[in-house]
Amino acid sequence: MAAALSRALKLPGKKGSELGEYDPLTQADSEDESEEDDLVLNYPRNGLGRDSCLGPGSSKLRGGRSGRLVGAKDEAQEDEEEEEDEWRERLPSKSRQDRDDMKSTQYWSQRDSGRDRAGEDRGGGGPMGGAGLGVHSSDAEEKRMRMKNAVRSAFFLVPLVCATLLVLLCAFLIPCQKGELGKRPQWEKALGDAGGVTPPALALWDVNGDSVEDVFLGVTEWTNDTHPTQRNKIYSAVALSAVSGRELWRKAMGEPVMYIQCGLRYSSQLSPLCLLISKSILIVVNGTSGKNLTSVQLKNIESQAVLLPDLEGDSVPDLLIATLPADEALDLSLTLISGLSGTQLGRPVPFNLTGQGKLIGPLLHETPKGAYYILFGLGNVEAISLRDIYVRATGKMPVTQALKIRDPGWEEQKKTNSSSFIHVYRGSERVDFLLPLVAGFGNNHNSLDTVSNLNSTRSDWVVVYGSSKLSVLKQRDMRKKWTFSSAPIHSQPALGHYNDDGILDLFFQHSANGIMEAQVIDGANGHLLWSAEFVCPRLVLQTSAISTSTGQSAFLFWASEPINAQRNATKTTVAPGVAAAEPLIRKLFLLHSAYPTILLELTSTTDTAVTSAVSYEEHQKDASYITVSSRPTTDSEPSARIVKSMSLRAAITKGQIVRLGEGNKTGAPIKPGVFEVNKFFRRLSFKHQ
Repeated sequence: MAAALSRALKLPGKKGSELGEYDPLTQADSEDESEEDDLVLNYPRNGLGRDSCLGPGSSKLRGGRSGRLVGAKDEAQEDEEEEEDEWRERLPSKSRQDRDDMKSTQYWSQRDSGRDRAGEDRGGGGPMGGAGLGVHSSDAEEKRMRMKNAVRSAFFLVPLVCATLLVLLCAFLIPCQKGELGKRPQWEKALGDAGGVTPPALALWDVNGDSVEDVFLGVTEWTNDTHPTQRNKIYSAVALSAVSGRELWRKAMGEPVMYIQCGLRYSSQLSPLCLLISKSILIVVNGTSGKNLTSVQLKNIESQAVLLPDLEGDSVPDLLIATLPADEALDLSLTLISGLSGTQLGRPVPFNLTGQGKLIGPLLHETPKGAYYILFGLGNVEAISLRDIYVRATGKMPVTQALKIRDPGWEEQKKTNSSSFIHVYRGSERVDFLLPLVAGFGNNHNSLDTVSNLNSTRSDWVVVYGSSKLSVLKQRDMRKKWTFSSAPIHSQPALGHYNDDGILDLFFQHSANGIMEAQVIDGANGHLLWSAEFVCPRLVLQTSAISTSTGQSAFLFWASEPINAQRNATKTTVAPGVAAAEPLIRKLFLLHSAYPTILLELTSTTDTAVTSAVSYEEHQKDASYITVSSRPTTDSEPSARIVKSMSLRAAITKGQIVRLGEGNKTGAPIKPGVFEVNKFFRRLSFKHQ
């Protein structure tokens, strides 16, 4: 049967006596004989045996077992083998390699036809032939397979090596943000003394385009004369790099600097401008170089500048500033200044304000109708149309669309009081603070950038009056939304998101009898959300609210030891008068609503901070806390003025956890673990509001 199959495929057989040559039929039999011995009895005897599609095999296995097939079949098989030998002897003598090549060639040329015949002849010729001939692949085919395997290996190994190199590069060669934080320690710089204006002028603005807000500061210094009576004060404005504290420029001033405001631009291509405001002069300088551009001589300046819409039709925002009028019988004047030329527009517009107390404003407000009003007052809050101020100052009708719009709802208020003023708030209790209900306002919010001022002109207001009452006024109808009463409030509230209702909440501090209490009020309804008591730090400094990656704000405030924590920790007794002689330690705490029972102590000092601000670093997702402090000296010299910058993310990694006592209203009885708290705070990042 095998010989017939070989002749059908035109493949020569193999004499069993020849050594060194390979016979596929004989080899298949010899390899499978031991394996088939126990299985052959289970196959059917109708010709569909091991040589069928079930697997390679030999028909000799069915006839080569003793007593299993008829002897006549054995004799027929021997005759076929003899015929095969005779057929091979008649072939031309060829080398062993030629015969092997011929077998391979015949195999690839006859493989398809052999498969077709295998369907007709189920005796096993097709599978047997395929199994045997596949072993004798040519050298070319082997080289081709080796090449294919090499290509496959290359496609696998090359991306793997590249990925490994990339991981090593990122892990060891490129410094990560966390490593940079460790390389950016806090810096401090001594600038003059504390004998000047208190608090000094402080402003932040990115003037170098590096996404880091630099520091602008008013400085007072003494000359170096040895005799105290011959020493004179020198006033200047200084710009410092927020990253290193390096001095960028210094501008000499004839008077103490009361306000510094930056961000005014003529166009996007020009450097931002800064205003240096003292008591009788307003100087415009280049924010990058400090070069003097123009100046305006005024008398008795009482406020910082307010950014206005374009009044002159030159596509540049204009300015407004409050001054004292020449007529002492009048209370206040409002002066318009051209944003393009820096010159005064018309003459100052004086007003007689009936109230008494602290100067409120001026602030710009835009109504839903698009009309502009100026809010200001002495102990109360009045509003007057910007259109009326422009007409009275210049004697001309407005030329821009911004001044032609009137709001009937606001104008109706004038008829009820028979004056040019609209009473926003007037009562028996004096107003202490007025600020728009927008994130980021306060804490030296004095930029002249149009975008940052847009939201603050369209919001409701927060008003603190009677020294202990806090309310939100709705700008739509100037009615109180809610009122909260507390002990006397000494600093302007900070606005941030304590809960997740999307409405700004209010953080403020008040003190009495040596105890300072910090509280957070819900901006939606005026309810108390959080409070804690501390030893009074004997300083008045506004809290900073910073937007974080969680959506809630982090609140930074100065205090001494928490009351309950101090009582639990203090077990030793000291001699009378010893504790009083020790300097008061003031601590900077961070509060986040995720852990209301925990404060993170970032730093402590005996210096007296007089003003502070937060400088954002967009690329690092970090923020620097800038403080200007008064540091006592050992001799009779005035206290030194110290400017200090501290990276918040770096300070958090070294911060100490302070747990609040049971008496504090934190609203969270569960005490989280130290590892959980540290993990949360170290993952915080900060962004500009």
